[in-house]
Amino acid sequence: MRVIVLGGGVIGVTTAYYLAKAGHAVTVLERESAVALETSFANAGQISPGYSSPWAAPGVPRKALKWLFMEHAPLIIQPYMDLATIRWCLAILRNCTLSRYQLNKSRMVRLAEYSRDQLKALRADTGIDYDHRTQGTLQLFRYQKQVDGAHKDTEVLAADGVAFELLDAAGCVAAEPGLAGARERIAGGLRLPHDETGDCFIFTTKLAEMARAMGVDFRFGVTVDSLVTEGDRVRAVRTSLGELEADVFVGALGSYTPAMVKPLGLDVPVYPVKGYSITVPITDASRAPVSTVLDESYKVAVTRLGDRIRVGGMAEIAGFDTSLHERRRKTLEHVVTDLYQGASDVSRASFWTGLRPMTPDGTPVVGATRYPNFYLNTGHGTLGWTMSCGSARVLADQIGGITPEIDTHDLGLARYA
Repeated sequence: MRVIVLGGGVIGVTTAYYLAKAGHAVTVLERESAVALETSFANAGQISPGYSSPWAAPGVPRKALKWLFMEHAPLIIQPYMDLATIRWCLAILRNCTLSRYQLNKSRMVRLAEYSRDQLKALRADTGIDYDHRTQGTLQLFRYQKQVDGAHKDTEVLAADGVAFELLDAAGCVAAEPGLAGARERIAGGLRLPHDETGDCFIFTTKLAEMARAMGVDFRFGVTVDSLVTEGDRVRAVRTSLGELEADVFVGALGSYTPAMVKPLGLDVPVYPVKGYSITVPITDASRAPVSTVLDESYKVAVTRLGDRIRVGGMAEIAGFDTSLHERRRKTLEHVVTDLYQGASDVSRASFWTGLRPMTPDGTPVVGATRYPNFYLNTGHGTLGWTMSCGSARVLADQIGGITPEIDTHDLGLARYA
C-alpha cells in the first residue's frame, strides 16, 4: 500500500521504517530541513521502560502547589490559560487517583517494554549505533519519604515482571561512582538494570538513512495544511506541494496533531508540555555518569552520551511558546553540578527547549481512528524514544492486517470516547 506519514521526528521515522520493512511504499512529509530537528533533537537520552509512569499520580496536585514556589521548580505554569490548557489540566487531575495511576502505568510499561525489545532486535539486525549504553538507569531519591513512596511503582513493576533494585545510598554510589561527592544528599534509589540510554537525534538520523535505502521518500520543507476526506475515508493531504494522495495516512505530528485532525471531528487530547535540556562537554570522565540518573526531586535526568552529558527535564505549561528562559538553564546546571561535581564544564553548555506531546493519562494514542485509512501515532510525552519502536511496529502490523504481538485495545483514540 501507499502510505503517507505526517511528521519526521523519532515517531514518524520509526513508523516509516517498520512500514517499509513490511513492504509498503512510504512517503514522509516534514516541515523542517531534516528529521528530528524539533522535539526529538535534544531530549534527555533515556530509553526507560521501567520509568514509564504517567505524570498524573496520587499526591501530584499537592506536590504541584509546592513545586510552583521552589527556586528550581520541576513544574512551571505560565500565565497562559486558553480553553485547551484548562481542559487538559482538568483531565490530568481526573487521572490523579491510585486506580487510574496503576492502570495507566501498567499499559505504558507494556508498550515500553515491547518497544525496548523491538529496539534490541533493530540494533541486532542493523548494527545501528547512537552513543548508546545498556547499563541501566537510576532514579535518585534525596529524601526518605521518596524512598517510602517508591512502593506504588515497584508494585506495578513486579506485577508486570520488570526487573528492579531498591538501593541505599551506598548502592547508588556503587552503581554510579560519580555520585560519591553527593553521597550525603542521597537517601536511596530505584535502579532499572535493563533500561538504556543514547542520543535520539543520532538514532533518528541514522534510521532515516536506512529507511531511505529501503525506498522511503522523505520530503523536507513541506507544510501540511489539511487532510482531505471523501466519505468516511481520507483521500489526500493538502500540502505546500499540492494535494498528495495515498491509500493510508498516519498522523505523527506530536503536539501539532490535535489542530490537524480537529476538522475531521477527531478530538485528540494531546498538549504541548515544554521541556528543557543542556548538553555539556565532559572534563573528567571518572566523575561523569555511567548511564542515566533521574533526580526525583527536580524531575531532571542526567545522561552520559559519549563525551557529553545531557541534562534534561522540567515541565512548563506555556502553550506553544518555545522561548528559552535562563532560569531553567540554571536549574539544569544546578542538578548536574550538585550530583556530578567536577565532571563537566557547564559554561560551555548548549541550551535547548522542545514541546513534548502529552496525553492526560500518559499513554500515547496509537492505532486506528473512525476513518478506516487514517491512523494516529502521537502523544508519547517524555517517552517518545522509549516507546517509538514498539509504537511503530504495532501500527505497521495494524495497517498490514496483522494482529500485534501485544494487547493494543486500550492504546487507541477510542479509549477517550
